[in-house]
Amino acid sequence: MKNKIIEVQDIIINVTNINEKDYICISDIAKAKSDKSRAADVIRNWLRNRSTLDFLTAWEELYNPDFKVFESEHFRKQVGLLTFTPSVTEWCEKTNAIGMYSKLGKYGGTYAHKDIAFEFASAISPVFKLYLIKEFERLKELENQNREWDVKRILTKNNYLIHTDAIKNYA
Repeated sequence: MKNKIIEVQDIIINVTNINEKDYICISDIAKAKSDKSRAADVIRNWLRNRSTLDFLTAWEELYNPDFKVFESEHFRKQVGLLTFTPSVTEWCEKTNAIGMYSKLGKYGGTYAHKDIAFEFASAISPVFKLYLIKEFERLKELENQNREWDVKRILTKNNYLIHTDAIKNYA
């Protein structure tokens, strides 16, 4: 699980792949909001929004058969309360969500599935979101070019082995 890096408007953003799904570091995206704010605070404020919780719930219901819908209602009922300051970890643990996760340590941060990360980027800035999508697509094109080269290399190697084995067996 090696991170890849993209740069969007002078902000370095980590992208990782888990189970063939791309996750983008929204802690990195939060830096586009303000250098003075802590990324965790920006993410918490985004999570406090009803439309955010509606989106996250819909995404989880669509892609996660183990999602606890009843638990998500608990979060949605608290929207607007001053004491409501949810964290990504709390959301994931209580609802069994798979769309986001938080990682501690040197290369830590909060990562979100690309669909959710793009939605988060919309909350930061629609222009930033467009640049993020453009840069992410560029990364995917590069990966596909490398995959195509790998496939050709593997086919050539296997073809060579088949021919050399045939010659050995013929002789």
